[in-house]
Amino acid sequence: MKIPRLACLCLLALASSLASASAEPMPPIDRQAVVARHAPRLRAMDPQAPLTVGNGRFAFTADVTGLQTLPDLYHAHGIPLETQARWSWHEDANPAGYTLADANVAYTAHGRTVGYPTNAKSAAGQWLRENPHTQPLPRIGFVLTGKDARAISGADLIAIDQRLDLWQGRLHSRVTLLGQPVSVHSAVAPDSDALALAITSPLLGQGRLAVRIAVPLGYGRAKTHHNPPLDFTQPDAHRSTVLEQSGRKLVVEHRRDGARYAMTVTSGGKLVITHPAPHVLQIAPASGDKLDLTVAFAQDGVAQAPDAAAVFDTSARHWQRFWQQGAAIDFAGSSDPRAPELERRVVLSQYLTAVQTGDTLPASESGLTTSTWYGKHHTEMVWWHTAHFALWGRPEFTARTLSWYQRTLPVARAVAQERGLTGARWMKMTGPGGRESPGGNPLIAWNQPHAIHLAELLYRADPTAATLARYRELVFDTAEGMASMLHWDDAGQRYVLGPPLWIAQEIYDQRTSMNPAYELGYWARGLEIAQQWRERLGLARDAGWEQRRTHLSQLPVKDGKYVALESHPDTWDNVDSRHDHPSFLMALGQLPGDGVDRETMRRTLHAVLSSWDWKTKIWGWDYPMIAMTAARLGETQAAVDVLLKTDGPNNNYTAAGHNTNTNLPAYLPGNGALLAAVAMMTGGWDGAPEGNAPGFPRDGTWVVRAEGFQRLP
Repeated sequence: MKIPRLACLCLLALASSLASASAEPMPPIDRQAVVARHAPRLRAMDPQAPLTVGNGRFAFTADVTGLQTLPDLYHAHGIPLETQARWSWHEDANPAGYTLADANVAYTAHGRTVGYPTNAKSAAGQWLRENPHTQPLPRIGFVLTGKDARAISGADLIAIDQRLDLWQGRLHSRVTLLGQPVSVHSAVAPDSDALALAITSPLLGQGRLAVRIAVPLGYGRAKTHHNPPLDFTQPDAHRSTVLEQSGRKLVVEHRRDGARYAMTVTSGGKLVITHPAPHVLQIAPASGDKLDLTVAFAQDGVAQAPDAAAVFDTSARHWQRFWQQGAAIDFAGSSDPRAPELERRVVLSQYLTAVQTGDTLPASESGLTTSTWYGKHHTEMVWWHTAHFALWGRPEFTARTLSWYQRTLPVARAVAQERGLTGARWMKMTGPGGRESPGGNPLIAWNQPHAIHLAELLYRADPTAATLARYRELVFDTAEGMASMLHWDDAGQRYVLGPPLWIAQEIYDQRTSMNPAYELGYWARGLEIAQQWRERLGLARDAGWEQRRTHLSQLPVKDGKYVALESHPDTWDNVDSRHDHPSFLMALGQLPGDGVDRETMRRTLHAVLSSWDWKTKIWGWDYPMIAMTAARLGETQAAVDVLLKTDGPNNNYTAAGHNTNTNLPAYLPGNGALLAAVAMMTGGWDGAPEGNAPGFPRDGTWVVRAEGFQRLP
């Protein structure tokens, strides 16, 4: 049909008007409104959703009373109530002098035999896995005193109303106990390990309520290395010594073997402090219905406790800066009914990762909530823990974590040398000093390029000579170690990775595994980034690295789809090989796709979505990881669908925002991966389609307003 000329002119004018309107800058996101609409509010007890205040190094997790009054109930039915500091560690005595070599097992491949400490079941292996382990700080809760003296139960509490003010980092808790109101306001100082409490209740003035601080020996680790209970059963095995006590101040030093910390309790009013049992103290106001306390901790020396009002003030200013700086996203106006839930998860994940990760010692998988894997850091998870900070315009958090890698570089060099490598070989399951833990851990390899990739994200955030100088040694030593892990296959005229090797999909024989798809892609990308760093510094490309990068084995393919690894190409032939992480998707998703054929990857993605075992051991970070691959392939609806998938385990988020996994009540890599995926889908990636939010559907169902995101390579 022919359109009249006048109508054409009108349509052109309308199009010009719309283009002009769309070119007008959008008003800034009302960040406070976005944050406020997802502030957790509990009107009933929910053991799956205790709420946390913290600063990334120190955290306090509370039940509905605002304190840790109901620890057994929460531990049995949900997430534990703990006070943790990332610097607080303990090590058992080692009279046998165990070293990693005592857990070595010989592996022969490529014409040489190397010992790896994989014997976790030996006495040496078990001690080395368990040590060092995190040392929990005291439990702080309410107790009834006077004629009603006893522990408080959940049945005692009614009229629960608890709200976490995310904008100011304050937890407000109100309950009715014995017919009387109890109010607790709490916050953690951003620049010290200090908890401020402002408590009001007539029960205080009546002498019927006190704050009970109980110091545990540590964790009861005999039965489980995940979510163990605190151990209060061995009072003679540790010491709590009062260093100072007055009407307004108490200083207690705790020692267990060589581990030590000090706790300082101060108040603006006069206190009544009693010691009803070893390692236990009770605190009440000398008079009145109000009790303000600051409880501060220090590993060395005596903690200086600021007054509670100062903590509330600095906390509010810190969190307002946090939310106002960096990136922000607003899904208001989206017609997809899942948009509010995704926005909630995004807001709460930002808060949880900020209060529990981003420290100068990398986080454990459960952050500062509870102890899993003895509190040790799994270095293969560091990308999911911290990359999102840089992508969300908060690179200082990523830099703090990367500082551990810089400090621990001498240890990684020594590990490389012990295994006949050059450069640095990063350890997998470690404590503060970087010593590896026996088990399959030493055969993990996909943790190696993370340090290079994170350094690149920091360079993109601050592309200066200073950034290059700061991380060049880390980048180059890591690349050298990666290059030396490759072996020349004369028959195939190529370099191969492994064996021995434990790939990211942890189901294959470590003695025979060779050439996993994801790891090959990451080796290519890591070496290429390192070469780019050399060029930025005015250096020539390293010939050895380039030889390996350009002669690296191709990603393994069978029947038109990528498989997990070349040596066991049964991914699509054997259903038992379709559980755990579909890690080969990361070669185009987390990574830009070195050596990847996009249509082969598209077929692989569709096969994962249709026939993966979604019921068995799939983890919280897998869902966002798969979404990243879908986004790069332009499968934006699939990206959103898998990000919010509900018919499989471990993609649930509690009312507090925690991603929960089987046996792990709080799993921070899930939160971090969600943020990384949303950052990529919103801020884009190198080569992404032009326009806003290239990873979201553009059919009108998603309205995405965004500010401050950094592109993913």
